[in-house]
Amino acid sequence: MASLHGKVAIITGSSRGIGAEVAKTLAHAGARVVINYVENKSAADALCNEIATEGGECIAVQADVGNPAAVKQLFDAALEHFQQIDILVNNAGILLFKEIADIQDDEFDRILTVNLKSVFYTLREAANKLADHGRIVNISSTVTRVMMPKYGAYAATKAGVEQLTRIFAREMGKRGITANAILPGPIDTELFRTGKTSVDIERMAAMSALGRIGTTDDVAQVVLFLVSDEAAWVNGQTIGVNGGII
Repeated sequence: MASLHGKVAIITGSSRGIGAEVAKTLAHAGARVVINYVENKSAADALCNEIATEGGECIAVQADVGNPAAVKQLFDAALEHFQQIDILVNNAGILLFKEIADIQDDEFDRILTVNLKSVFYTLREAANKLADHGRIVNISSTVTRVMMPKYGAYAATKAGVEQLTRIFAREMGKRGITANAILPGPIDTELFRTGKTSVDIERMAAMSALGRIGTTDDVAQVVLFLVSDEAAWVNGQTIGVNGGII
């Protein structure tokens, strides 16, 4: 396992699902972690307690990352507690599983704010507060590479995340900071299962060359590599983590 001893990581939207698995994985590798949540304080506190029980260091910080003032408070809280920030994992996101013709204005505005604006706000804050030679991983989605009905709005936000990642990688290279995006395929989380039937899920599992949907650990292990010293030469990339869907 890569060593992250001495590093501090912020993981947005990390009280459950992929974010929680990433937080645990980075903590096991030695990182001190900042768990970010919006409403589920009990889940965030329970995750921090689990990490602490296993010898890690963790704080839970409430912040709506779709709000730029809250993002600033999140980064400032991390700096106040740990005195540095080395890693940012942008995981916070929501899924809108509807055909474009049926999407309401407020639904589109919300997914833009949670999935895309939040990444812009955290990257802007990281530009001034992330340590030199830091690591950024943004969570996109394999749906940006396929034309799947009912994923139009979601795919649009994630495509924006990928482009922000590429440009930010170029802008921050002078400080040795890398930024990459990973594109999970279907991952067995509450978010993924929302709005889908068992037939939908079976169909998506069959799209993978490995014949299954992924696990949160499948994603977390790739994040661990990308934030480690071993990935210092990987920068500005969009990497599929999807079992061979595409």
